[in-house]
Amino acid sequence: MTNLLRPFLDRWRLCAVLVAAAMLATAHAFETFGGYAPCTLCLRQREVYWAILGVGAAFMVVVRMPGGPRWREATCWVLGLMFLAGCGLAVYHAGAEWKFWPGPQACSSGGGTVNAADLSAFLEGAKVKPPACDEAPWVFAGLSMAGWNAVVSLVLAIVSGLAAIRERGKR
Repeated sequence: MTNLLRPFLDRWRLCAVLVAAAMLATAHAFETFGGYAPCTLCLRQREVYWAILGVGAAFMVVVRMPGGPRWREATCWVLGLMFLAGCGLAVYHAGAEWKFWPGPQACSSGGGTVNAADLSAFLEGAKVKPPACDEAPWVFAGLSMAGWNAVVSLVLAIVSGLAAIRERGKR
């Protein structure tokens, strides 16, 4: 299994940046082409990927600077912790969708999507309800988008740990 992952582990910072960009692009595609407006927790999950994208790009520079190779292992652990934080946020969101625990008050039972008519009504003074964090608008194989994000983030956290261990072995 490690031999299969070796090309990814050797360039993990780049892979993490590319995966973060792909996850952001996927979320944007669901919003743009699927018409799924993001709720507050959806946007928070995207913030984690934006942070991973920026930090991962910075780490790619850091490890190539003089004295930078000594930080290779640490950068993989940091990325792993960031993916793990994203997993935790996604689990919280999925749990709120399944009513295991309450979601944030700011976005519970908002209902539906926001469309042009809603925006027109908003401009005329009406209140527009944002999408609800406690309702899953899309489910595939029993998991919502937040559930799938939790699975992907957990796998990426594990791969980050494997990359860190591999970096330790290179010393």
